[in-house]
Order: sequence, then C-alpha cells, then structure tokens
Amino acid sequence: MNICVFLSAADLDERYTDPAREFARLLGKGGHTLVWGGSDVGLMKVVADGVQETGGRLCGVSVEFLAATARDGVDEMVIAKDLAERKRLLLEKADAVVIMVGGTGTLDEATEILELKKHGRTDKPVVLLNTAGFYDGLKEQFRRMEDEGFLPRPLADLVFFAEEPAGALAYLEESRGAE
Repeated sequence: MNICVFLSAADLDERYTDPAREFARLLGKGGHTLVWGGSDVGLMKVVADGVQETGGRLCGVSVEFLAATARDGVDEMVIAKDLAERKRLLLEKADAVVIMVGGTGTLDEATEILELKKHGRTDKPVVLLNTAGFYDGLKEQFRRMEDEGFLPRPLADLVFFAEEPAGALAYLEESRGAE
C-alpha cells in the first residue's frame, strides 16, 4: 500500500520521534511505500529512515523552494512547483493517509483530505495519529462540528483516531482488505 504521511519537518523530542519511528518501521516491515513530503530533515527524516531501514519504499514529493532539503537515495522523488501541486501529487500517489504531528502545513494537508472525503471526492482511509495527545483539541473541535451539524457525514466516516502507531497501521490494512 502507498501510505501518505503528513507530518512536520521540525526537529522534535522523543515523545514525538519515537512513535513516528515505530510507525515507520511497521510500515517498512509491512512492505508498504511511504509517500511523504520528501524532506531529509526533522520528523520527516526520522520517518523516512525508519521505512528505509526496514525494507519499505520511499516516494517523496518535495516542492521547488524546499528542493535543497529533499532526500537523496529514494525510490522516487518528484519536485512540485508549489504547495498546491505538492498536495495534489501526494494524494494522487497515496492509497491511504496518516496525519502525524505537525504545524500549519500539516493541518492544511489534513483539512484538505477531510474536505475531499466529506464531499465524496475520495474514499481513501485517513488516520489521525494522536501521538502524546497532540491532537486532543482538534479531535474535540471535530466532534463539536459533528454534534452541531457542520459535517454532512459522520466523523467516523471521515477519519479514524489512533493513539498508537500499531493501531494506525492495523486500521489501514483492515480498510484496504475491505475494499
């Protein structure tokens, strides 16, 4: 399976890097391909290293203004002209999406895939990996949106919330098997 991971390129502490590395190793051991922003820095590097070390494939989609940080030695690397094209390519190449910890870029990518699902423009499984409770507030906001009628579909149809890496990958593999 080609699994797109939206995540930060920041250097983060072990409460975020250890679970990300665990997910990456599970992904690689499972024979899956990581589709990611292509950077060889911060959390993006941690995940790419973990996938590559365990035999998984790497498909990066960088963007022109970040091309200097793109990882060498990957199975495939595409350089998009801008962030909009990058998001489109990441989603096109993916069979499923995992949202890991990140900043505004990650949040932008997350809301776009959820908007596409909300409108029936994709049926790809989406997991929000809530490492160290990072997305507790967002989860609460999504539930409020659902409770107060802002979502035309049940929240459970849009995103699966996982607290642990193994649960995230298990959900994706089960979803894929159900197709």
